[in-house]
Amino acid sequence: MPIQHAVLALLASGPGYGYELRGEFQESVGPQWGGLNIGHLYQVLDRLVRDELVTRMEVAQVDRPDKNVYRLTRAGREELDRWLKAPFVRQSGYRDDFFLKLFAASRLGPAELKTVLAVQRDAYLAELASLSELRTLHADRPLVRLLIEAAVMHTEANLRVVELAEAAETALVDAHAPQAHRVEPATDEPVADAGG
Repeated sequence: MPIQHAVLALLASGPGYGYELRGEFQESVGPQWGGLNIGHLYQVLDRLVRDELVTRMEVAQVDRPDKNVYRLTRAGREELDRWLKAPFVRQSGYRDDFFLKLFAASRLGPAELKTVLAVQRDAYLAELASLSELRTLHADRPLVRLLIEAAVMHTEANLRVVELAEAAETALVDAHAPQAHRVEPATDEPVADAGG
C-alpha cells in the first residue's frame, strides 16, 4: 500500500506525530495528490504499529491532550527499502471508468456516444487548464512540479483516447449494437416466476 510506505519514508528522517506527518506529506507532494485524511493516516499508523514496522509512544502535554509519537523500527526500514527496490507494476488489466461509459453509450447509439465524448473532452480540457495554473504556481517545488507534469501527460493521453474514440464512433456503435436475437418482453409487467 503506497500511503503506508510514504509514512515509513516520513518516519525515516525521525519520529513524528499524526498531524505533523500529514503536514509534511501534503507540503511535499502538493495539491495535485489531494489531501491526506487524518483519520485514514491514523488507521495506517495503527496498522504499521500492529505489523511492528513502527513503534508508538504516548507523550504527555501540559495544555493539550497527550499525543502519540511514532518511530520507524528496523523492520520498518527494511520494508521501506524492499518497497523502493520493487518496480511499480499495475495490477492485472487496465480499468478506467471512462471505458464503461464508452461501453454503455455505444450500446445506446450514436447520439449518446457523441454526448459522452463531448462531455469528456470538455472535462479533460478544463483539467489541462487547471494543471497549467498549478504548474505556474508550483514551479519552484521539484517533486510537486513532477507530479503535475505526470498529471498533464496522463490527461493528454486521456484526451488522445477521446480523439481515437471519436474517429471510431461508427465502429463502436456497430460493434456494440444490441443483439438481434434478444427477445424483449411484450409489456412492462415483470416476467412471471416459472416455479410459482
